[in-house]
Amino acid sequence: MHGIHASLVTPFTRSGEVDAKSLERLAVHCLDNGADGLVALGTTGEAAMLSPAEQRTVLEVCRAVSIEHGTRLTVGAGTIGTEDSIRQARERAPLADALLVVVPYYLRPSDEGVIDHFAAIGAAVDVPLVPYNIPYRTGKPLSAGTLLKILALDCVAGIKHCAGAVDHDTLAVLAAGSGKAILCGDDMYVYPMLQLGASGGIAASACLAPAAYAAMAAAARDGNAPRGLALHNALLPMADALFGEPSPSVLKACLVEEGLIDEAAVRAPLHAPRPESVAAALRAFRSL
Repeated sequence: MHGIHASLVTPFTRSGEVDAKSLERLAVHCLDNGADGLVALGTTGEAAMLSPAEQRTVLEVCRAVSIEHGTRLTVGAGTIGTEDSIRQARERAPLADALLVVVPYYLRPSDEGVIDHFAAIGAAVDVPLVPYNIPYRTGKPLSAGTLLKILALDCVAGIKHCAGAVDHDTLAVLAAGSGKAILCGDDMYVYPMLQLGASGGIAASACLAPAAYAAMAAAARDGNAPRGLALHNALLPMADALFGEPSPSVLKACLVEEGLIDEAAVRAPLHAPRPESVAAALRAFRSL
C-alpha cells in the first residue's frame, strides 16, 4: 500500500438513513482527484454507530466505486475482543482488499496478547491486515519492537500509525526497513512521515482536499521538497481546524458546503460543530 487513502465519512439523509448517493459522490470525488484508495467503516465513518445493514450498504457502495476506478478498498474491522474481531473480519473481508484492524482498546492487554490478536484475525481471513496503532485512543502503547513484530506477521501488509507525534518509536520503526507499508494516520503529520520513509497516509482530511494531499505525496515521492513543504504548510491549518472538534463533525459540515454530501448529520454521542469551527476550516481549505 502506498500514497493517500481517503478515510471516508458516512453521510446520512435528513431522515437519518445512510445516504448512498452522497457516499458514492464523495468516493468518486476522492479517487478522481488523486487519492490512491478509499477507507470505509473507519472511525471517521462512524462505523460503530451503524447497523449491520448500514455497514453492508457502505461496503457495497465503496466496493463498486473502487472496482470502477481500479483502486484499493481498505475496510475497518475489529473491536475490543479477538473473537468478535474475527467475526467482523470474516463478514467484511469478501468486499475488502485489506482490513484496518485497531489495536484492542481499553483492556490494555500484554504486547504478546496484541500480537496474538492480529495473528488470529489474519489466520481467519484471506485478505491482509493493516493494524491500526493509535495509543492515545486505545490506551495501549506499543514499543517499536512490538510494532516490528506485528509487521513481521505474514498476514500484515502494513500499519496505520498514529502516535500523535514523530516520536522515538516512530523513528525506530521507519528506520528498521521492515519492507511493509507504514501509513501515517495523523493528518497533520503525513508529510513529515513521508519524508522519513513512510509509504503514505490514511487521512480523513483527504475527503475535502484529495488533490492537495495527492500532490503533497507526489512531491515527497519525487524529491520536490520545496513543493511538498509548501503544501504541508498550507494543509496544516485546514487539518487543525477539521479536528478542532470531535471528528467527523467539522469535516461533514465542510463537505456539505462544498456540495460533496447533502447533509452534515452525525450520530450521537457526536454533536453538530460550532459555526466558527466550520468557518475556520473552510477558510483554510479555500486558501489552498
